Amino acid sequence: MLKEFRYQCVSPNGKKVQGTVLAGTPKKAKTLIQKVAERHRLEIKKIEKKRNFLYTVKDAKGKKKNGRQSAYNKEEVALALNKMGYLNPKIQPVLLDFQMKPPFDTVMMFIQLSSFLLKEKLSYDKILRMLAEEESNPTLKETLKKIESDLKKGKDGTEVFARYADVFGKFPAYMLGLATKSGNMSEVYEATAKFMERSMEYRKSLKKAFMSPLFTIIAMTGAVIYYIISIFPSTAKMFLKFGMEIPPLTAATLKLSDFLGANWWWMFLMTAGPVVALMVWWATPQGRVIRDRLLIKIPVIGPLLHKSSIEIFFRVFAAIYSGSENNIETLRASAEACKNAYIEKGIKEVTIPLMLKEGMSLVPALETAKVFNPTTLSRIRSGAEVGNVMQAAKMIALFYERETSYKMQGLIDSIQTFIGAFIAIVITALTVVSAEVALVSPPTPGM
Repeated sequence: MLKEFRYQCVSPNGKKVQGTVLAGTPKKAKTLIQKVAERHRLEIKKIEKKRNFLYTVKDAKGKKKNGRQSAYNKEEVALALNKMGYLNPKIQPVLLDFQMKPPFDTVMMFIQLSSFLLKEKLSYDKILRMLAEEESNPTLKETLKKIESDLKKGKDGTEVFARYADVFGKFPAYMLGLATKSGNMSEVYEATAKFMERSMEYRKSLKKAFMSPLFTIIAMTGAVIYYIISIFPSTAKMFLKFGMEIPPLTAATLKLSDFLGANWWWMFLMTAGPVVALMVWWATPQGRVIRDRLLIKIPVIGPLLHKSSIEIFFRVFAAIYSGSENNIETLRASAEACKNAYIEKGIKEVTIPLMLKEGMSLVPALETAKVFNPTTLSRIRSGAEVGNVMQAAKMIALFYERETSYKMQGLIDSIQTFIGAFIAIVITALTVVSAEVALVSPPTPGM
C-alpha cells in the first residue's frame, strides 16, 4: 500500500517549500524527495509520514468520545480538535498501523452501490460521504474520505483515483477516474462493476477447473504415499516376523513401500524442483506470456479461457470507446484488463504500433496481432463496416459471457466427477490391499 509522506525544504533564497509524495516505503519516499530537492536545489529539513492516531476527548457534558484521525504528527491532531472546541485531548499513535488492501468483494460492492446511487441522481460527493460513513473496511473508508476531499479541492479525477490504484486495482481506478470526466458516470460505474464481477468469476472458474482438482490429487497422493510408507508396513511386516506367507499384492506393496522409504527425498526434489522453477519463471513477463498462450491451447478448457479473456477485453473496450478509429488508450486499457498476457502483448506490440506508425485501421490491426479467434474478428469487422464498433464490442462481450458461463459450469461439473471417480478408485485399491492383509492366517501347527 502506498503511504503519503510530507517533506519540508528550504530554497537557496531562504523560502520554505512543502510538498507530498506517495511511496510504498520510507526509503522510496526519501529517494523521490531527494530527486525533487536536487532538481530545484532545495535543502531537505524534515520528512514526515502520514499515519493514524487515536484520540479521546470530552464534550461539553463531560462525556468521553473516541476517534481516529490521519495526520503527520500529534500536534496536527491536537490543533484540529482544539478548533472544534475540544481541549486537552489524549492522543496516541496506532501501534500496529497496517493498511491492508480491501477485499475484492468490498471494492466491487462500493462500485455497485455507487452505480445504483448515481442512477438515483444523488450527487457524487454525497455518495462518497455516505458510503464512507457506512464502510467497515478502514482502508477503503479512509480512501473514500481522501478522494472526496481531493475532488472538492478541484483536483483532476483521473489523477486522484490513480493515486489509489493499489486500493481499487489498476483498471478499476482508471475507470473510476475516467468516470469523473464522463457525461454518464452511472454507466461507467456499472460497466466497471460488471468487469469486476466477470473478473471474479474468471478467477473462480480457474480455481475450480485447475487449482481445486490439483490440490485434491496432490493431497490424495500424499495420503496414499504416507499410508504405503508408514502405516501399511507396520501391519504387514508383523506377518514376516512370524514366518507367515503373505499374498502377492501385499508383497508387491511392501516392496514399493521399501523403495519409496529409501528414495522419497530425491524423488520429491526431482518433482518439486521443476515445479518451483516453472512457477518462478511464470512470474516473469516472458513466462506469463508463454503460460497464457499455452493455457488457451489446452483442449476443451483452453478455448473457454480464451473466450473469457476476449469477453473482458471487449467489455472494457465498449465501456471506454470514444468512437475514434485511432483510440489507442482504449486498446491499451482493454489489453491490460483482459487477464491474458499473451493477448496484451499482441495488442501492445503489434496492433497499437501498426495503428500509430502505419496508420492501419482498427480491424486489420487487430487481425494482424493474431490473438483473437475468427468469430470475434468477423463480428468486430461487421461493426466497423456499419460504423458501430462499440455496439459490436458489446455484443461480443454479451455472447461470450453467456457461452463461457454455461460451458464452464458444465466443464467444472465434469472435472469434479472425474476427481470423485479418482478418489473412489484410490480408496477401492487401498481397501483391496488392506482386505488382503486381513486374510493372512498363521500356518496350521504341524504343517
